[in-house]
Amino acid sequence: MRRSHIITLVAVLVVVLVSAGGVIAYDATRSDTIAKGVKVGVVDVGGLSADAARAKLRAAMLSKLQQPLVVVAGETRFPLSAREAKIEADIDGMVDDAVERGREGGILARTWRGVTGGDVRATVTPQVAYSEPAVRRLVDKVRVKMTRKPVDADITVTGEKVKVRKAVTGLAVDAKQLRPKVEQALVSDVVGERAVRADLRKVKPKVSDKRLAKKYPVVLTVDRSNFRISLFRKLKKVKTYPIAVGAAGLETPVGRYSITNKAVNPAWSVPNSPWAGSLAGTVVPGGIASNPLKARWLGVYDGVGVHGTSDRASIGTNASKGCIRMLIEDVIKLYDQVPVGAPIFIS
Repeated sequence: MRRSHIITLVAVLVVVLVSAGGVIAYDATRSDTIAKGVKVGVVDVGGLSADAARAKLRAAMLSKLQQPLVVVAGETRFPLSAREAKIEADIDGMVDDAVERGREGGILARTWRGVTGGDVRATVTPQVAYSEPAVRRLVDKVRVKMTRKPVDADITVTGEKVKVRKAVTGLAVDAKQLRPKVEQALVSDVVGERAVRADLRKVKPKVSDKRLAKKYPVVLTVDRSNFRISLFRKLKKVKTYPIAVGAAGLETPVGRYSITNKAVNPAWSVPNSPWAGSLAGTVVPGGIASNPLKARWLGVYDGVGVHGTSDRASIGTNASKGCIRMLIEDVIKLYDQVPVGAPIFIS
């Protein structure tokens, strides 16, 4: 090899070594500097030293993280303070991650970016810790406070008046959906992100107002004090008849019942009671003079029913052995209009 070639090679090596040393030295001076384009959450820390980045994050992030979080459910607000949530932001860890993200790609790539002013366009996720039990307590509080069971439409009876209890739509809170929303908002450094709206799901009742009339196509009410039985169709009164009810000691039972059976000219199974005398325990055939159950029978409860009577003078009094007596012509009319299963309210 010629002496001139050797000199040239040595010179090139010297330049390379000097350049390499310069790259290493340049890179060493920027080991504590965050590359341009790096953000921590929404905070731009690109081009800052680690100390400057820490100061900026404390000023820009901590003030937002210390604001109370609020869950809004309908018109009700449920606050959670940063103290109760035990919010802790790892500023040092976030800055270290930002520095590392900016140093990706090798020494030559880092040097080239530094010299040319390039950026890395990286975002570091904020490292924010919180109390999971506090989040669970908040979500449970929202769920318990806002949950409302649906109420079915129904009817209540006072005397011979039928009142409709309107259906009420219930509310439900999806706790599994709400909890991650709260957790995400707790660690967010974005302005306005510390208010979370809880989705309230409507729960329809099984029996709506419209379905109530279908549920009760026929209703009977018995007003013992006024000696009246009333027939309702689709919850509207269509007819009222005079009646007799049980005498003292043999009162017609109060409550909500239903028509259990029907019969034309029913036989009478006489109860084993002292008042029955020699007929106690016998069966009197239907349609004969000695049978007090005239024309029709609508069974109600434990031997008590609605039937016709030939004792017209007893209507409007407490005269029966517990049954509901009607005029024969009235019970015949009522019979065909009342199906088995129809509710009967006795008050």
